[in-house]
Amino acid sequence: MRIIVWGINYAPELTGIAPFNAGLCEDLRRRGHTVEMITGFPYYPRWEKAPGDRGRLHRREEINGVPVYRCWQYVPRRVTTLRRIAHELTFGLGSLLRVLLRPAADVYIVVSPPLILGPLASLLCRLKRRPYVFHVQDLQPDAAVGLGMVKPGLFTRLLYRVEAWAYRDAAAVSGISDGMMQAFAAKGVPEPKRWLFPNWIRGGASAAASERCAAAAAFRAKYGIPAGCFLASYSGNLGRKQGLETLVEAVARLDARPAGAPGIQVLLVGDGAMRETLAAQVRAKGMTGLRMLPLLDETDYQRMLAASDVSLIVQSPGTGQYFFPSKLLSILTAGCPVLSVADDDSELAKAVADGAFGRNVRPADPTALAQALEELAADPAALAQLRRRTAWVERFSAARVLTEFEARLSRLLRG
Repeated sequence: MRIIVWGINYAPELTGIAPFNAGLCEDLRRRGHTVEMITGFPYYPRWEKAPGDRGRLHRREEINGVPVYRCWQYVPRRVTTLRRIAHELTFGLGSLLRVLLRPAADVYIVVSPPLILGPLASLLCRLKRRPYVFHVQDLQPDAAVGLGMVKPGLFTRLLYRVEAWAYRDAAAVSGISDGMMQAFAAKGVPEPKRWLFPNWIRGGASAAASERCAAAAAFRAKYGIPAGCFLASYSGNLGRKQGLETLVEAVARLDARPAGAPGIQVLLVGDGAMRETLAAQVRAKGMTGLRMLPLLDETDYQRMLAASDVSLIVQSPGTGQYFFPSKLLSILTAGCPVLSVADDDSELAKAVADGAFGRNVRPADPTALAQALEELAADPAALAQLRRRTAWVERFSAARVLTEFEARLSRLLRG
């Protein structure tokens, strides 16, 4: 098959959608298909292009054997709803020309966000007379309403019409969770067009216990974290969807405990639109139990997971039904238990309940989060039991997920 993947994020970005777009392209290439990627210039999660990319309209490069065509997109310094719309629209229109100029593919895989790529793919594929698969990583309109970024009204109705257009003309609509499958059904996507295509485990098998111990010791020594200190870590995007203010408030409560209480250290690692706001809160409170670090490379990230007693995944209220945090897979692959902050009906809370590899507390409740951290720090036996249950993640093996997706693509073109 000749395949073009079209999406705004790609390697060398380390977080979010980019690693899965890159993994999909490289896997399809290894399976003997001709694959090209149409994408933007790297900017995420800092929301800032590299100095050499600013002002460039396009660039062709090759990454691990995959031809990558980069197209200019506006990247705002401060992310607002209107600026994000401009960001996605400029990429959509600029990249459409690039896709039009490429020889027709047998099938196009269009990755959302950005949602605008759906209608543009519809127009493209009418001209090229080829099918497209619309792969949804985030239900953008639902998440925007849930976060309060847009109010119900004319603009919201327009977003849902754009979404309906993308779904209607796609040969298939894929999503990363069972909750998305239910949402697609509610939005009128017929059952044969609904494909479950979850994110998968990236990297190799979990390291041996001795290797994890060495990695943990190296990380703690590098960052001055005592061996007996309970360590909880958050790594990823520091944005509005994460609701990380709750974590800051929870650690402030832990800092206020009387002298002699068990030591608890929280790491807040990453970058994003809310980083400076969160850093200002930490400085204002004079916090000692929370440290902020920049986004780590893969080696230090794996060492951090080995060193952590628990890994944190935090969501804002009202958003968890609309996306599934892919970082959960890498955390569990490293054998690290999870403390999640999510609505009870969220995809994340359901996964934690199903796998029993962690605990969940409701969003916007810093007291409950602080209490959960204290309880886990005081119960090593419970932590060891949670760690053993992280094997739940094996159902998301790359071989299983990607083989099934390739088979569906083949059936789509045959049928």
